[in-house]
Amino acid sequence: MSSFTTPLVVTPVSDTTRWWKLVEAFEYHVGGYTSKLVIHVPEGFSTNFASVPRVFWAIYPPWGKYGKAAVVHDYLYKNHNGFTRKEADDIFLEGMAVLKVSKFTRKTMHFYVRILGWWGWK
Repeated sequence: MSSFTTPLVVTPVSDTTRWWKLVEAFEYHVGGYTSKLVIHVPEGFSTNFASVPRVFWAIYPPWGKYGKAAVVHDYLYKNHNGFTRKEADDIFLEGMAVLKVSKFTRKTMHFYVRILGWWGWK
């Protein structure tokens, strides 16, 4: 099974509650702990976690249980790193499963990044 091998340590950017900066580098092994495919999110990377419209925050807050997966997803969307958009979205789905996010939430969030994520990918 895939894994997050390092803790996620962030600090707010300025006085905003929307943007956070990684205080320490962060890693995710795609496909399994022994996978050679490791996504390394560097110290200093800024994230807004999950890009959920504020009206839905009561149901899906940006920094929910899926927060680590959202950071990896943000990183892949910003830098691509040789991944396609679909691969980035599928890694987000996989990461949420690793974090034991409910199947309904995983499928819902994945569905919306698939249909609306094109604007963030460019």
